[in-house]
Amino acid sequence: MIPESKKTAVDHALLAAFGTNTLDEIHELTAGLSTALVFRIIVQGKPYLLRIITRTDAMADPTLEYNCMKAAADADIAPKVWYANIEDRVAIIDFIEAKPFPMEEAKTKLPQLLKRLHSSPPFPFRINYLDKIGEFIEKFRADKLMPGDITAKLFDFYTQVKNIYPQNAEDMVGCHNDLKPENTLFDGERVWLVDWEAAFLNDRYLDLSIMANFLVKNEVDEKIYLEAYFGEEATEYQHARFFLMRQILHLFYFVVFTIVGKTPDKPIDPDMAVPDFREFHDLIWTGKLSLANMDNRLQYAQVHREQLQHNLGLKRLDEALRIVAGYQSR
Repeated sequence: MIPESKKTAVDHALLAAFGTNTLDEIHELTAGLSTALVFRIIVQGKPYLLRIITRTDAMADPTLEYNCMKAAADADIAPKVWYANIEDRVAIIDFIEAKPFPMEEAKTKLPQLLKRLHSSPPFPFRINYLDKIGEFIEKFRADKLMPGDITAKLFDFYTQVKNIYPQNAEDMVGCHNDLKPENTLFDGERVWLVDWEAAFLNDRYLDLSIMANFLVKNEVDEKIYLEAYFGEEATEYQHARFFLMRQILHLFYFVVFTIVGKTPDKPIDPDMAVPDFREFHDLIWTGKLSLANMDNRLQYAQVHREQLQHNLGLKRLDEALRIVAGYQSR
Protein backbone atom coordinates (compact mmCIF):
# COMPACT_ATOMS: atom_id res chain seq x y z
CA MET A 1 0.00 0.00 0.00
CA ILE A 2 2.87 2.35 0.83
CA PRO A 3 5.05 2.77 -2.30
CA GLU A 4 8.23 0.73 -2.16
CA SER A 5 10.30 3.88 -2.67
CA LYS A 6 8.79 5.43 0.47
CA LYS A 7 8.87 2.48 2.87
CA THR A 8 12.26 3.32 4.37
CA ALA A 9 11.23 6.95 4.91
CA VAL A 10 7.93 5.88 6.51
CA ASP A 11 9.70 3.39 8.79
CA HIS A 12 12.06 6.16 9.87
CA ALA A 13 9.11 8.48 10.51
CA LEU A 14 7.30 5.91 12.65
CA LEU A 15 10.41 5.12 14.68
CA ALA A 16 11.15 8.80 15.24
CA ALA A 17 7.59 9.59 16.29
CA PHE A 18 6.61 6.50 18.24
CA GLY A 19 9.67 4.30 18.75
CA THR A 20 8.20 1.53 16.59
CA ASN A 21 7.57 0.95 12.90
CA THR A 22 4.84 -1.61 13.52
CA LEU A 23 1.39 -0.62 12.28
CA ASP A 24 -1.72 -2.11 13.85
CA GLU A 25 -3.76 -1.04 10.80
CA ILE A 26 -3.44 1.04 7.66
CA HIS A 27 -6.14 2.27 5.26
CA GLU A 28 -5.74 4.62 2.31
CA LEU A 29 -8.03 7.67 2.28
CA THR A 30 -9.06 8.79 -1.20
CA ALA A 31 -11.29 11.83 -0.59
CA GLY A 32 -10.13 15.15 -2.00
CA LEU A 33 -8.18 16.26 -5.07
CA SER A 34 -4.64 16.31 -3.68
CA THR A 35 -2.04 14.12 -5.37
CA ALA A 36 -0.58 13.26 -1.96
CA LEU A 37 -1.00 9.74 -0.63
CA VAL A 38 -2.99 9.83 2.62
CA PHE A 39 -3.44 6.94 5.04
CA ARG A 40 -5.22 6.39 8.34
CA ILE A 41 -2.83 4.39 10.45
CA ILE A 42 -3.14 2.93 13.92
CA VAL A 43 0.01 2.78 16.02
CA GLN A 44 -0.04 1.35 19.55
CA GLY A 45 -3.83 1.49 19.51
CA LYS A 46 -4.17 5.16 18.49
CA PRO A 47 -5.14 6.54 15.05
CA TYR A 48 -2.95 8.97 13.12
CA LEU A 49 -2.84 10.35 9.62
CA LEU A 50 0.16 9.55 7.42
CA ARG A 51 0.64 11.87 4.44
CA ILE A 52 3.18 11.36 1.67
CA ILE A 53 3.74 14.15 -0.86
CA THR A 54 4.20 12.76 -4.36
CA ARG A 55 4.93 15.88 -6.39
CA THR A 56 6.57 19.30 -6.17
CA ASP A 57 5.72 22.27 -8.34
CA ALA A 58 4.76 25.92 -8.00
CA MET A 59 1.59 24.95 -6.14
CA ALA A 60 2.96 22.01 -4.13
CA ASP A 61 6.02 23.16 -2.21
CA PRO A 62 6.65 20.74 0.70
CA THR A 63 8.78 23.26 2.61
CA LEU A 64 6.03 25.85 2.61
CA GLU A 65 3.32 23.26 3.22
CA TYR A 66 5.02 21.79 6.29
CA ASN A 67 5.93 25.19 7.70
CA CYS A 68 2.33 26.38 7.37
CA MET A 69 0.99 23.13 8.81
CA LYS A 70 3.31 23.35 11.84
CA ALA A 71 2.47 27.00 12.42
CA ALA A 72 -1.25 26.20 12.32
CA ALA A 73 -0.76 23.25 14.69
CA ASP A 74 1.17 25.47 17.11
CA ALA A 75 -1.78 27.87 17.01
CA ASP A 76 -4.14 24.94 17.79
CA ILE A 77 -5.87 25.38 14.43
CA ALA A 78 -4.51 22.22 12.80
CA PRO A 79 -4.05 18.77 14.38
CA LYS A 80 -0.83 18.06 16.27
CA VAL A 81 2.16 17.27 14.05
CA TRP A 82 4.08 14.25 15.30
CA TYR A 83 6.58 14.13 12.47
CA ALA A 84 7.34 16.09 9.31
CA ASN A 85 10.37 15.59 7.09
CA ILE A 86 10.64 17.93 4.12
CA GLU A 87 13.33 15.92 2.34
CA ASP A 88 11.39 12.65 2.60
CA ARG A 89 8.05 14.45 2.13
CA VAL A 90 6.46 12.42 4.89
CA ALA A 91 4.29 13.75 7.72
CA ILE A 92 2.35 12.17 10.56
CA ILE A 93 -0.38 14.12 12.37
CA ASP A 94 -3.23 13.39 14.74
CA PHE A 95 -6.20 11.79 13.03
CA ILE A 96 -9.46 13.70 13.50
CA GLU A 97 -12.59 11.57 13.47
CA ALA A 98 -14.93 13.87 11.55
CA LYS A 99 -18.57 14.14 12.54
CA PRO A 100 -21.45 15.83 10.70
CA PHE A 101 -21.05 19.59 10.96
CA PRO A 102 -24.41 21.37 11.36
CA MET A 103 -24.41 24.28 8.94
CA GLU A 104 -25.95 26.71 11.44
CA GLU A 105 -23.08 25.98 13.81
CA ALA A 106 -20.53 26.24 11.01
CA LYS A 107 -21.71 29.75 10.08
CA THR A 108 -20.12 31.13 13.23
CA LYS A 109 -17.45 28.59 14.17
CA LEU A 110 -15.69 28.62 10.80
CA PRO A 111 -15.34 32.40 10.43
CA GLN A 112 -14.13 32.59 14.04
CA LEU A 113 -11.51 29.96 13.26
CA LEU A 114 -10.48 31.86 10.14
CA LYS A 115 -10.05 34.98 12.25
CA ARG A 116 -7.62 33.08 14.47
CA LEU A 117 -5.72 31.79 11.45
CA HIS A 118 -5.56 35.22 9.83
CA SER A 119 -4.41 36.80 13.11
CA SER A 120 -1.46 34.39 13.37
CA PRO A 121 1.98 35.27 11.97
CA PRO A 122 1.64 35.56 8.17
CA PHE A 123 2.70 32.77 5.83
CA PRO A 124 5.34 33.36 3.13
CA PHE A 125 4.37 34.83 -0.22
CA ARG A 126 4.00 32.30 -3.04
CA ILE A 127 1.96 33.81 -5.86
CA ASN A 128 -0.20 36.83 -6.57
CA TYR A 129 -3.68 35.31 -6.65
CA LEU A 130 -5.22 37.83 -9.02
CA ASP A 131 -2.30 37.59 -11.44
CA LYS A 132 -2.54 33.78 -11.35
CA ILE A 133 -6.19 33.93 -12.39
CA GLY A 134 -5.10 35.95 -15.41
CA GLU A 135 -2.64 33.19 -16.34
CA PHE A 136 -5.41 30.59 -16.16
CA ILE A 137 -7.64 32.78 -18.31
CA GLU A 138 -4.91 32.98 -20.95
CA LYS A 139 -4.56 29.18 -20.92
CA PHE A 140 -8.34 28.83 -21.19
CA ARG A 141 -8.32 31.09 -24.24
CA ALA A 142 -5.30 29.42 -25.81
CA ASP A 143 -6.91 25.99 -25.46
CA LYS A 144 -10.15 27.36 -26.99
CA LEU A 145 -12.25 25.60 -24.37
CA MET A 146 -15.38 27.66 -25.08
CA PRO A 147 -16.56 30.16 -27.68
CA GLY A 148 -15.42 33.69 -26.95
CA ASP A 149 -18.92 35.12 -26.98
CA ILE A 150 -19.80 32.98 -23.95
CA THR A 151 -16.84 34.09 -21.85
CA ALA A 152 -16.22 37.66 -23.06
CA LYS A 153 -18.32 39.35 -20.38
CA LEU A 154 -16.81 37.19 -17.63
CA PHE A 155 -13.25 37.94 -18.67
CA ASP A 156 -14.04 41.63 -19.08
CA PHE A 157 -15.23 41.57 -15.48
CA TYR A 158 -11.88 40.14 -14.42
CA THR A 159 -10.04 43.05 -16.03
CA GLN A 160 -12.44 45.55 -14.49
CA VAL A 161 -12.21 44.21 -10.96
CA LYS A 162 -8.43 43.62 -11.11
CA ASN A 163 -7.95 47.30 -11.91
CA ILE A 164 -9.70 48.44 -8.74
CA TYR A 165 -9.40 45.55 -6.27
CA PRO A 166 -7.01 46.56 -3.45
CA GLN A 167 -3.98 44.54 -2.47
CA ASN A 168 -3.21 46.36 0.75
CA ALA A 169 -0.79 44.85 3.24
CA GLU A 170 -3.22 44.71 6.19
CA ASP A 171 -5.48 42.28 4.35
CA MET A 172 -2.66 39.99 3.19
CA VAL A 173 -2.62 37.20 5.77
CA GLY A 174 -1.79 33.53 6.14
CA CYS A 175 -4.55 31.80 4.18
CA HIS A 176 -5.45 28.14 3.80
CA ASN A 177 -6.88 28.74 0.29
CA ASP A 178 -8.56 25.32 -0.01
CA LEU A 179 -11.33 25.27 2.58
CA LYS A 180 -13.53 22.59 1.11
CA PRO A 181 -15.53 20.49 3.59
CA GLU A 182 -13.06 17.59 3.68
CA ASN A 183 -10.38 20.04 4.86
CA THR A 184 -12.53 21.51 7.66
CA LEU A 185 -13.02 18.70 10.14
CA PHE A 186 -15.55 18.96 12.97
CA ASP A 187 -14.93 16.58 15.86
CA GLY A 188 -18.27 17.26 17.55
CA GLU A 189 -16.98 20.23 19.55
CA ARG A 190 -14.45 22.17 17.52
CA VAL A 191 -13.12 22.57 13.99
CA TRP A 192 -9.69 21.64 12.67
CA LEU A 193 -8.14 22.67 9.36
CA VAL A 194 -6.11 20.06 7.46
CA ASP A 195 -4.22 19.74 4.16
CA TRP A 196 -1.99 22.83 3.93
CA GLU A 197 -0.76 22.14 0.39
CA ALA A 198 -2.29 25.35 -1.00
CA ALA A 199 -1.47 27.63 1.94
CA PHE A 200 0.31 30.93 1.37
CA LEU A 201 0.05 34.66 2.00
CA ASN A 202 -3.17 35.85 0.39
CA ASP A 203 -6.13 38.20 0.70
CA ARG A 204 -8.21 37.37 3.79
CA TYR A 205 -11.40 37.67 1.73
CA LEU A 206 -10.41 34.64 -0.36
CA ASP A 207 -10.65 32.22 2.58
CA LEU A 208 -13.88 33.89 3.64
CA SER A 209 -15.31 33.55 0.13
CA ILE A 210 -14.45 29.87 -0.23
CA MET A 211 -16.37 28.92 2.91
CA ALA A 212 -19.19 31.31 2.01
CA ASN A 213 -19.96 29.14 -1.03
CA PHE A 214 -21.26 26.59 1.45
CA LEU A 215 -22.48 28.70 4.35
CA VAL A 216 -23.80 32.04 3.08
CA LYS A 217 -27.16 31.67 1.38
CA ASN A 218 -28.60 35.17 1.77
CA GLU A 219 -27.93 38.63 3.16
CA VAL A 220 -28.85 37.57 6.70
CA ASP A 221 -26.31 34.73 6.56
CA GLU A 222 -23.70 37.13 5.21
CA LYS A 223 -24.25 39.55 8.07
CA ILE A 224 -23.94 36.79 10.69
CA TYR A 225 -20.93 35.27 8.96
CA LEU A 226 -18.93 38.49 8.62
CA GLU A 227 -19.84 39.66 12.11
CA ALA A 228 -18.51 36.36 13.51
CA TYR A 229 -15.25 36.99 11.63
CA PHE A 230 -14.71 40.68 12.37
CA GLY A 231 -16.11 40.55 15.89
CA GLU A 232 -18.48 43.40 15.07
CA GLU A 233 -20.93 44.39 12.39
CA ALA A 234 -19.15 44.50 9.03
CA THR A 235 -18.83 47.87 7.32
CA GLU A 236 -20.22 48.76 3.92
CA TYR A 237 -16.70 48.51 2.52
CA GLN A 238 -16.10 45.07 4.04
CA HIS A 239 -19.36 43.78 2.57
CA ALA A 240 -18.41 45.20 -0.84
CA ARG A 241 -14.92 43.74 -0.72
CA PHE A 242 -16.34 40.36 0.29
CA PHE A 243 -18.89 40.44 -2.54
CA LEU A 244 -16.26 41.24 -5.17
CA MET A 245 -13.95 38.48 -3.98
CA ARG A 246 -16.83 36.01 -4.18
CA GLN A 247 -17.27 36.91 -7.85
CA ILE A 248 -13.53 36.57 -8.46
CA LEU A 249 -13.71 33.12 -6.89
CA HIS A 250 -16.63 32.12 -9.12
CA LEU A 251 -14.51 33.08 -12.12
CA PHE A 252 -11.48 31.19 -10.82
CA TYR A 253 -13.45 27.99 -10.24
CA PHE A 254 -15.13 28.24 -13.63
CA VAL A 255 -11.82 28.63 -15.47
CA VAL A 256 -9.74 26.15 -13.46
CA PHE A 257 -12.31 23.37 -13.22
CA THR A 258 -13.03 23.65 -16.93
CA ILE A 259 -9.32 23.23 -17.61
CA VAL A 260 -8.83 20.28 -15.22
CA GLY A 261 -12.17 18.67 -16.05
CA LYS A 262 -11.69 18.63 -19.82
CA THR A 263 -10.93 15.23 -21.32
CA PRO A 264 -9.69 14.71 -24.90
CA ASP A 265 -12.58 12.42 -25.82
CA LYS A 266 -15.42 14.66 -24.65
CA PRO A 267 -16.14 18.20 -25.90
CA ILE A 268 -17.38 20.71 -23.36
CA ASP A 269 -21.07 21.52 -23.66
CA PRO A 270 -21.62 25.07 -22.30
CA ASP A 271 -25.35 24.36 -22.26
CA MET A 272 -25.11 21.24 -20.12
CA ALA A 273 -27.82 20.92 -17.50
CA VAL A 274 -26.41 21.48 -14.01
CA PRO A 275 -27.91 21.70 -10.53
CA ASP A 276 -28.33 25.16 -9.10
CA PHE A 277 -25.51 26.68 -7.07
CA ARG A 278 -27.02 26.02 -3.66
CA GLU A 279 -28.00 22.43 -4.41
CA PHE A 280 -24.55 21.57 -5.76
CA HIS A 281 -22.73 22.97 -2.73
CA ASP A 282 -25.11 21.31 -0.30
CA LEU A 283 -24.28 17.97 -1.92
CA ILE A 284 -20.55 18.63 -1.49
CA TRP A 285 -21.05 19.75 2.12
CA THR A 286 -22.87 16.54 3.02
CA GLY A 287 -20.34 14.35 1.20
CA LYS A 288 -22.83 13.15 -1.41
CA LEU A 289 -20.86 14.55 -4.34
CA SER A 290 -17.13 14.37 -5.05
CA LEU A 291 -15.08 16.59 -7.35
CA ALA A 292 -12.73 13.69 -7.98
CA ASN A 293 -15.18 12.74 -10.74
CA MET A 294 -14.35 14.49 -14.03
CA ASP A 295 -18.00 15.02 -15.01
CA ASN A 296 -18.64 16.60 -11.62
CA ARG A 297 -15.69 18.95 -12.14
CA LEU A 298 -17.14 20.19 -15.40
CA GLN A 299 -20.54 20.62 -13.76
CA TYR A 300 -18.87 22.52 -10.93
CA ALA A 301 -17.25 24.86 -13.45
CA GLN A 302 -20.62 25.56 -15.09
CA VAL A 303 -22.35 26.04 -11.74
CA HIS A 304 -19.89 28.83 -10.97
CA ARG A 305 -20.17 30.30 -14.47
CA GLU A 306 -23.95 30.51 -14.18
CA GLN A 307 -23.73 32.03 -10.71
CA LEU A 308 -21.25 34.66 -11.88
CA GLN A 309 -23.32 35.48 -14.95
CA HIS A 310 -26.34 36.00 -12.72
CA ASN A 311 -24.43 38.15 -10.23
CA LEU A 312 -22.95 40.35 -12.95
CA GLY A 313 -26.49 41.57 -13.61
CA LEU A 314 -27.12 42.59 -10.00
CA LYS A 315 -27.23 46.19 -8.88
CA ARG A 316 -25.09 45.13 -5.95
CA LEU A 317 -22.14 44.49 -8.27
CA ASP A 318 -22.11 48.08 -9.49
CA GLU A 319 -22.42 49.28 -5.89
CA ALA A 320 -19.56 47.06 -4.72
CA LEU A 321 -17.30 48.25 -7.55
CA ARG A 322 -18.15 51.87 -6.71
CA ILE A 323 -17.55 51.43 -2.98
CA VAL A 324 -14.23 49.63 -3.35
CA ALA A 325 -12.94 51.95 -6.08
CA GLY A 326 -13.99 54.99 -4.02
CA TYR A 327 -12.29 53.66 -0.91
CA GLN A 328 -9.04 53.17 -2.81
CA SER A 329 -9.10 56.69 -4.21
CA ARG A 330 -9.18 58.31 -0.79
